[in-house]
Amino acid sequence: MVNKTLLYFFFILPIAILSQTKTGEDEDYVNDNVLKYDDYNYKSSIKTVQIHESSWEFSLPIIDLNGTEQIDLTFDDLDADKRQYNISFIHCNADWTPSDLMISEYLSGYFDLNIINYYFSTNTLQKYIHYDILFPQQNLKFTKSGNYIVYVYADGDKKDLVLSRRFMVYDPKVAIAANFRQTIGGGEQYNKQHIDFTINGSGYDITNPYRDLKVAITQNNRWDNAVTDIKPTFLGGNTLTYSLDDASTFNGGNEFRYFDARSVRFYSEKVKEIYKDANLKNHIVLYSDVPRAAKPYLFYNDFNGKYLIKNNDFKGSQDVEADYVYVDFFIPYLNPETTGNFYVLGKLTDWRMNKMSKMTYNYKRLGYETQLFLKQGYYNYIYVLSNDANKSGDETLMEGNYWDTENDYAILVYHRKIGTYYDQLLGYKKLNSLKK
Repeated sequence: MVNKTLLYFFFILPIAILSQTKTGEDEDYVNDNVLKYDDYNYKSSIKTVQIHESSWEFSLPIIDLNGTEQIDLTFDDLDADKRQYNISFIHCNADWTPSDLMISEYLSGYFDLNIINYYFSTNTLQKYIHYDILFPQQNLKFTKSGNYIVYVYADGDKKDLVLSRRFMVYDPKVAIAANFRQTIGGGEQYNKQHIDFTINGSGYDITNPYRDLKVAITQNNRWDNAVTDIKPTFLGGNTLTYSLDDASTFNGGNEFRYFDARSVRFYSEKVKEIYKDANLKNHIVLYSDVPRAAKPYLFYNDFNGKYLIKNNDFKGSQDVEADYVYVDFFIPYLNPETTGNFYVLGKLTDWRMNKMSKMTYNYKRLGYETQLFLKQGYYNYIYVLSNDANKSGDETLMEGNYWDTENDYAILVYHRKIGTYYDQLLGYKKLNSLKK
């Protein structure tokens, strides 16, 4: 990776970042001068945003405060006109509201970085510029653990927001042990996945864990269905035990659906049709999907909702030689659902339920359909129902729920010391449901 040049702004320009109000369905690209403490694109030209620990593109965006890991942030700008993009950071509480820390209290060195690595697309019908930056860097270090927002802004104007993404920095102070089991009673033992876990704080003082400790569990890096505000069941010495069925329990879901859009020349398994429209844009029509809730569980390997960018038609750099294509989805459904809206969910829609991911009912075809503009690659997705797009998506009707499903989980332990005014992230544990 090419070294990045740094751009330092000593004075912090004011940003309109205090509003988090959400009403109804998430609106795309509105109030673009108001920062959301979430994964969000403020410009319609911004596509394929990825953020992860730099050693593996499927890893979570989390690094050790005292380690050498870096976060890799990449994105495409379909405007294809070079602009000056910078990034800066906001420290957040466990619930992703901004903490009361000043920027000088959680950053050492520079407070902003200039994104100098950019590459123009080649051999593509859709022109774009691919941007890439690693952090922390030699002259910008994090000094506090916790939740963070990285945001990109344009032309030195922090009100000209481009995108924001969540990531985490942890300072390992406690040990976490966990195991999976079926729920007890209630008829959900074949549909749910429950996690029992312990937190051992030997050598670290947690005065009042019920008040000062916060635990969050995510499934496949989704925040819409994250379990939070979990309280310990037992306290014994330095060990906290969490084992209540009504707490750390998730829908098992199903293995993710998939399609292969790595080629616009050859048809892959799920592709029904490939064509160019009058504007010479590539289209891929997928075969109709089928609701799976009433079908037996079938295991197969998946990416747990992620995607892999790749173009099989050209063998150069995948970052700049993968083209953009329109992908058409359809799933039959006898009557329109009256309890909510269906959405395509996965990393391909940034795990968001909004206008982009929302499906519409086609009365002639008797089913739900939508179209997404995606970079060539191999994709995972599911269909979820939500009656409030700001809350959790439910896969029950379209996908079913199975105890056997393979899912990735992350346990995050936050602590607010007496006399401090921020939540530090002092425990992180990654686990997989197949390793029961």
